[in-house]
Amino acid sequence: MDKFGKSQPVKRTEDHRFLTGQGQYIDDAVPDDALFAAFFRSPVAHGRITALDLDVAREAEGVRLVMALDDLTEAGIDTVLNAVIVSNRDGSKAAAPDRHMLAKDRVRFVGEPVAVVIAEAQMQARDAAELIWMETDDLPAKLNLDAGGEPLHTEAPDNRAFDWGMGDEAATEAAFQAAAHTVQLNVADNRVIITSIEPRGCQASWFEGRLHFAYGGQGVWAMRGQLAQKLKLKSDAIRVTTPDVGGGFGMKVMPYPEYFCVAVAAMKLGEPVHWMSDRSEAMLSDHHGRDLASLAELAFDTDYRITAYRVNSKVNLGAHNSHFGQAIQTNLFSKVLMGAYDVQTTYLRVEGFYTNTTQVDAYRGAGRPEAIYVLERVMDRAARELGVDPWELRRKNFIRPEAFPYKSATGEIYDVGDFDMVLSRAREQTQGFAARKAADAERGRFRGQGLCYYIESILGDPSENAKIAFCEDGTVNLYVGTQSNGQGHDTAYEQFLSDQLGVPMNQITVIQGDSDQLPNGGGTGGSRSVTVQNTATLATIDVMIAAFTPYLADKMGVEEADVSFDHETFRAPGSNLTPTLTEAAEMARADGRTDLLQHEARITLDARSYPNGAHVAEIVIDCFTGETWVDRYTVVDDFGNLINPMLAEGQVQGGVAQGIGQALSEHVVHDAQGQLLTASLMDYALPRASEIPMIKFTSAPVPSTSNPMGMKGCGEAGTVGALAAVANAVQDALWEHGVRQADMPFTPHRVWELLTHVSVAAK
Repeated sequence: MDKFGKSQPVKRTEDHRFLTGQGQYIDDAVPDDALFAAFFRSPVAHGRITALDLDVAREAEGVRLVMALDDLTEAGIDTVLNAVIVSNRDGSKAAAPDRHMLAKDRVRFVGEPVAVVIAEAQMQARDAAELIWMETDDLPAKLNLDAGGEPLHTEAPDNRAFDWGMGDEAATEAAFQAAAHTVQLNVADNRVIITSIEPRGCQASWFEGRLHFAYGGQGVWAMRGQLAQKLKLKSDAIRVTTPDVGGGFGMKVMPYPEYFCVAVAAMKLGEPVHWMSDRSEAMLSDHHGRDLASLAELAFDTDYRITAYRVNSKVNLGAHNSHFGQAIQTNLFSKVLMGAYDVQTTYLRVEGFYTNTTQVDAYRGAGRPEAIYVLERVMDRAARELGVDPWELRRKNFIRPEAFPYKSATGEIYDVGDFDMVLSRAREQTQGFAARKAADAERGRFRGQGLCYYIESILGDPSENAKIAFCEDGTVNLYVGTQSNGQGHDTAYEQFLSDQLGVPMNQITVIQGDSDQLPNGGGTGGSRSVTVQNTATLATIDVMIAAFTPYLADKMGVEEADVSFDHETFRAPGSNLTPTLTEAAEMARADGRTDLLQHEARITLDARSYPNGAHVAEIVIDCFTGETWVDRYTVVDDFGNLINPMLAEGQVQGGVAQGIGQALSEHVVHDAQGQLLTASLMDYALPRASEIPMIKFTSAPVPSTSNPMGMKGCGEAGTVGALAAVANAVQDALWEHGVRQADMPFTPHRVWELLTHVSVAAK
């Protein structure tokens, strides 16, 4: 497609490459002379290491190197991984025990890396890893979200990592004391495994004093900074690249122990080293998501307006502080604590606990799905207990359009919104529920409808770089600081630049994932990519036009002030010369003005945008078996102006699918000794395509004022809204049958048990 209007559903340009097997992932580009890494991981959840014998492994066929923590330390690197540490309610710092790249003295979760083996073949490395002998004095595994149990770290003797708070506790308590009505609900948010299609992997090589590190991640510059810090190298001595990535979802943002071990091995051996995790290894070692339990309370006046909101949460950090682990359910949860409702009196208390499980960190939405899930579950409970229509209860408490920009109780500045309009459109599209419910009842089925109104805050680095270069063959290279993990970034960026410059999409190449190509970049995460990257592209275009203007003014024989750029061409009164930017670049090249052929800019957005919308799920339950499925799903979203509606809808569909998966089937299970029982796709129930309904998506834009495109991020919104929509639908179906407490995941066995227990109690 050479020309189109703004906000058109242009098909993804990268899909032909992916669908014909031409994608290039980490495991597709293994150097011929590469060595292979394998990790020996703890087989127990908790124990003191009393013996670690690496000698037999070192003598195994093909083995070139075996390292434990002492070997990394002797290499002179900093082996302690970085983590964000929050402050407690009393102002003290939360617990910050060292987490080393390989286990030191004690193992704390099944799958914790203890040693790394480098061999000439992958199977040689894996076989040798099994020859490593470790003895431990086993300790009791702590799995519950309470203080006490065998301490995992001396810095947290009761296993409580932090006790964090935000808001006015006294004012909130006073509001509850004065309330006409109060409602409370315990809300469990189950742990999930972030099962990207492509597991984690990396490779490193060391040549002439420079490290090249390639990995499947969500940004190269942060990784370069971590490598420089830990390996004690200068940043310009490191090049980080990222090829195609098969899904990230937040799990591939942060550095993991394996990355540093592979880099050290390459530096010690002077040969390329490659590592790719297998599925069960990934399920053990990739950080997990969610895993918290909350008590949510709402206070209302006599007119059912919310006067206060209070949440007490207990969150599972896993065995160590992961990179953003402490921040997810504290700082990030609080961004949308009160959702779309006009309430200023709130209090959030969060306690974080260490357990003998894999670390918990960011997963699609990173705190915002958890916050909206808690809020929208208790809003639904309030509507039932107070006898108020759930749609009208939300509408009554919405922030009104005239109140924007609106400062939330936790300090976020919502720029714009018309929540009532969005909700009304959703209601129009979900008529006929009563008739569908009656028809199901005749067939022995229960039908429920669930509503969630969400708002989310796009996060991540507000700054971004872009570079545009004109090539000799007439094509244009666009260098970006974000990293596609399969979202269709190439299409979005090509479409936007084509629209701005008039250059056909098929003449634009997006270049990403290379720290040598741009001075900096913010990577991908927090629904930031298209918003910040296109803003940086706009700024680069401005720089480019400003640079070409005096050159073309001289060509046209006019004053610089007379030259304008519109309708994709330069113009000036009194001149018949109307070159496009491509033509101007050809002229400059012919004149030897190579300084005009490449331009770059860096921007910083002053504020975030706040996507919001209504999700409505209809579920059906087989009352005899407990089987539960989503039959209809409707989404009305305010994403502001859309660059490509097709891509936005695809993001919503993917996010909703992940939300449905968590709500209905995904669940991490450990036994009493901390062994992960769901460490394969035979045991961990990802949703099948047949279990995801057609999703009706409608855009109801209120353009953002936070960026020049008027857009709002959409990458995480589907998951933010889906959890509560599905859970509220299940609760709706079960409520009239006596079930008052229903928590995810709604597996057939769990739903059958809920119905059976109610039936037995009734007798």
